[in-house]
Amino acid sequence: MTAHCPPHPAGLATWGDDEDESLLVCQAVLDVTHDVKTFTFASPDAHLFHFEPGQFITLRLEVDGTEVLRSYTVSSPPTRPHALSITVKRKPGGVVSPWLHDTVRPGTMLRVQPPLGVFSTSRHPAQKYLFLSAGSGITPLMSMTRTLADLGRDADVVFVHSARTPADIIFRKELEALEALHPWLRVEHVVAATGDEPGWAGLVGQLDGPVLTAAVPDHADREVFVCGPPPYMDAVRTALLDAGLPAEQYHQETFSFERLDLGDAPADASLDSEDVERVADAAADSGDGAAAAASAEEGFAVQFTRSGCSIRCGRDETILQAAFRAGLTPPSSCSEGVCGTCKTTLVEGEVDMQHQGGIRPREVKMGKVLLCCSKPLTDVSVEA
Repeated sequence: MTAHCPPHPAGLATWGDDEDESLLVCQAVLDVTHDVKTFTFASPDAHLFHFEPGQFITLRLEVDGTEVLRSYTVSSPPTRPHALSITVKRKPGGVVSPWLHDTVRPGTMLRVQPPLGVFSTSRHPAQKYLFLSAGSGITPLMSMTRTLADLGRDADVVFVHSARTPADIIFRKELEALEALHPWLRVEHVVAATGDEPGWAGLVGQLDGPVLTAAVPDHADREVFVCGPPPYMDAVRTALLDAGLPAEQYHQETFSFERLDLGDAPADASLDSEDVERVADAAADSGDGAAAAASAEEGFAVQFTRSGCSIRCGRDETILQAAFRAGLTPPSSCSEGVCGTCKTTLVEGEVDMQHQGGIRPREVKMGKVLLCCSKPLTDVSVEA
């Protein structure tokens, strides 16, 4: 065995089984497009990675002296368990993506929380899939496609990806190679403009109902996975359901966004992850403040043990909503129980937590809760 040959998987421990968070070391950085890089990590203890295609990890970083949490979908497949990759688009003016692009090199150690999420083909096995993505929303669907290819599955897959120009298509060459090798895979690209590729032979414009129906006439027969900016997903979901797709066959990732020119789409089409946090704040604050305050008086007391702050939380409010209303800003991101960024320990009391895969059963047994989807049933104390 040489130094470049990974150890046999038999007997190796699985990363994340025992820790809520641990260090990973960067093994490689690969330029994917002019503004997208793939970062590949390994466990310093040679642990294997076990996850479902489509799941995400959360990085805990210190950027300019400030601790930040960011979730990124794993772009590598679980069928290659010795390493784990994320693929990140640099967002001009962003906080985390420029830092990753400029700072992380082979040998860099990062603190990472293990994979989470329910957006996965492994939870919805089917014979026919439709993968729809825009921009860096391609990453979970790439993990799914790579997994199907590695496992030799013969599921019928149509993969339709939208980008600004041909130069912005992430994983373009790899998808072309996979399509050439596997007759079960058909790839269609939709670009807003041809850019510097006048001979572009793919679709030009936006993915709307007629374009989607023309490209995939049997989409109502497929299990559909969608990831991209919210306006893109809203438009796609409406088009598919209006065309007869059963709602239970539609699945979308809701917290991974990037800037994307969508022409006539609403102005908030260019949301990035930082914007998402602001949207969460705004949503929490957008209700009737007087009514919320009155409701809180009839609700429960919430004690934050680290900060020493005490607030009131209405019976129909989540703890995160009540915290924002009180002017507090605990770490959070998706506000939907998906990403796990607001995870903390319930010290005392009871809550009704309706999450969407952002916390593990083992963590729930340990008394962890997600503030964004937990409503107090009694007075509570949380570690925040």
